[in-house]
Amino acid sequence: MSIGEFCNRNVISATRETPVVEAAGLMRQHHVGTVIVVDPVDGINMPVGIITDRDIVVEVVAAGLDPQLLKIGDLMVGQLITIHEDAGYAETIREMSLRGIRRLPVVNKAGALVGIITSDDILHHLANPLAALSDLAGRSRRFEAMTRK
Repeated sequence: MSIGEFCNRNVISATRETPVVEAAGLMRQHHVGTVIVVDPVDGINMPVGIITDRDIVVEVVAAGLDPQLLKIGDLMVGQLITIHEDAGYAETIREMSLRGIRRLPVVNKAGALVGIITSDDILHHLANPLAALSDLAGRSRRFEAMTRK
């Protein structure tokens, strides 16, 4: 199954020029901890950064800066890591693990933002199959006991 099949496609995004206080309001309104920073290019949202609630707390509030005066583009650091919507679980988990990140914007072939995947999303989708697999040995023994009396 590809990441694009179960990523969250309802992504909260804003441009670099969005005030930090507005981004925090979006997080509160939508009950999320992340805003994807996008550059609109020909009507398509191209992801260029990611801002988390932790970024706002550590980089703005704890530093005593005024969130009314800062734009979310001011908080972006480093190169944004994305994952292609056709990527599988293993590739996505490997990228997250290697880079120490819990959230990845999901992009299509054109590089446009189509969703977001988090480590919590992956755990949720893998939990049931892993639980079924862990129960397999016990079910096998019970089945054998019933069929070979």
